[in-house]
Amino acid sequence: MQRALVFPGQGSQAVGMGRALAEAFPTARLVFEEVDDALGQNLAKLMFEGPESDLTLTENAQPALMAVSLAVVRVLEEEGGLQLPEHVGFVAGHSLGEYSALAAARSLELADAARLLKRRGEAMQAAVPVGEGAMAALLGLELEVAQEVAAAASENPEGDDEVCAAANDNAPGQVVVSGHRGAVERAVTLAAERGARRAIMLPVSAPFHCSLMAPAADAMSEALATTTLAPPTVPLIANVTASAVQEPETIRRLLVEQVTGMVRWRESVQAMKQEGVEQLVEVGAGKVLSGLTRRIDKELKGVALNEPADIEDFLKSL
Repeated sequence: MQRALVFPGQGSQAVGMGRALAEAFPTARLVFEEVDDALGQNLAKLMFEGPESDLTLTENAQPALMAVSLAVVRVLEEEGGLQLPEHVGFVAGHSLGEYSALAAARSLELADAARLLKRRGEAMQAAVPVGEGAMAALLGLELEVAQEVAAAASENPEGDDEVCAAANDNAPGQVVVSGHRGAVERAVTLAAERGARRAIMLPVSAPFHCSLMAPAADAMSEALATTTLAPPTVPLIANVTASAVQEPETIRRLLVEQVTGMVRWRESVQAMKQEGVEQLVEVGAGKVLSGLTRRIDKELKGVALNEPADIEDFLKSL
């Protein structure tokens, strides 16, 4: 069976994540220790015990989610003999999950991925003052209609036009828009008028994946310029192109573009299906991507691995 490993993004974090892995597998503990050493903080304790308010901070959530994903991957490799080129055809990650995917495919060193995500989280949070930006999920609208809504919402009747753009094309009928708070609020109203099933503001701390993140993209360009990237052992399906890439300099450029660009997740999943992938294995915290897989293509099998029992069951299927 042709399979791909997919890695979750922000929003999948929860207090307690990774604890059972650390208790069950020495390999997982080593991953958490390496990430802690790279960051100079006890991130594992924050993951296992909270408080939730600190774990959800972008600068903590991003490296924490990567750490859990990589703990699962290393356990699969060490305990079950998983080999990416032999057992896995592609990797992909949703937003920050792209860094997890690259670390899993040995393009990024684990410590470098942790440091880059810490920097990415800090830069994204600092790019827009708290309260000025927002994001909203438009449910029941296809991408083209959501983009029309965003364009109309960017027109500010009370002053200069504002930013509002499609940030995540997650699945059919599930598009997230991002931008200035006033514009995103207008998008919620307009989406209802265009027939959205629901349009809801999201509890996020910054307007990710839109042009307001340009300062963060500049920061990541600087950080990535001094980071070694190797060709991944299997192709990465990149967020901003929804196509396969293995050339390190192209990956470096796409990681910068990803900060302000739309996450083309629906198309990424469809691209993997067209390449012959039959199973998407969600590696790390939560089951968000497995749920999206079912909505994108019911023929694709989705499985989420985040607890020891999940890993043991999966290894039996190899």
